Amino acid sequence: MPAWIAITVTAALFQCWRTALQQKLRGELSVNAAAVVRYLYGVPVGAALVALYAFGSGDPLPSLTPWALLFCALGGFGQILGTNLLIMAFGYRNFAVGTAYSKTEAVQSAVLAALLLGEFLSPVSWLGIGVGVAGVLYLSLSGRGTSPAEMLRGITQPAALCGIGAGFCFSVTAVFIKAANQSMPGDDLIYKALVILVATNALQTLMQGAWLLRTEPGSIRAVFATWRSSGQVGALSALGSACWFSAFALAPVAMVRTVGQVEILFTLAFSRFYLREKAKPADFIGALVVVAGVMLVLLGRR
Repeated sequence: MPAWIAITVTAALFQCWRTALQQKLRGELSVNAAAVVRYLYGVPVGAALVALYAFGSGDPLPSLTPWALLFCALGGFGQILGTNLLIMAFGYRNFAVGTAYSKTEAVQSAVLAALLLGEFLSPVSWLGIGVGVAGVLYLSLSGRGTSPAEMLRGITQPAALCGIGAGFCFSVTAVFIKAANQSMPGDDLIYKALVILVATNALQTLMQGAWLLRTEPGSIRAVFATWRSSGQVGALSALGSACWFSAFALAPVAMVRTVGQVEILFTLAFSRFYLREKAKPADFIGALVVVAGVMLVLLGRR
């Protein structure tokens, strides 16, 4: 099995775990403050990963070129903007539609990567991406009383537009992170990905931190007062991003994003075995469709 597949599945697991922990912060921190802790507490964890990798490899630290720094800043800003758009989608009445449309990220990533990075996929992989997105959409809408026809009719709703925008921003983030890796000297793609992680998280801390200081100065104290729980969220975020960034460097962006949709399977498993929630038949159907999409993507590898 190629390394990037295992790395991507690990990234999805860390992301699911981080999301579960971050829910506990909702009562202690504002939306912006909760976002800041992901980056602020992620920087030292990322730096530790770089130090460990440097010690193990014995190679000098890869240098960040001006282009790489620019791509890190653009990718980091894209992630911040995408997260905010997704939160905005929750604020509208039909938030299920907004969430579902954000799941088109894999398709948008495939188009952007082809246009900007020259990553062209086989027809089978394209089919797999479509099937995987359909499975995630089905799971997102299952039990919410929103049919596919209603979803299509609602494409011009603010929630849907925010969801599409969020998916686009997350796609832009993936493409720019890979571009940053490609613009740095050296052949060790994972080493470069870890350095990019630290640079991106530091820039995100500055960007989101400056906004928090301007709009919610009272939340700064809470960011540091909740260091125990916030530190765990930041650590899991950094570990997940380290895996995502490494996978982007090793494989086409769209394929990584499609395989990464197994995160929703981890969410279902967490709901079933930890929260003891009863699974619906629709959950099994959607899960099988997602798995089928992932298998098609892998079968279509060139």
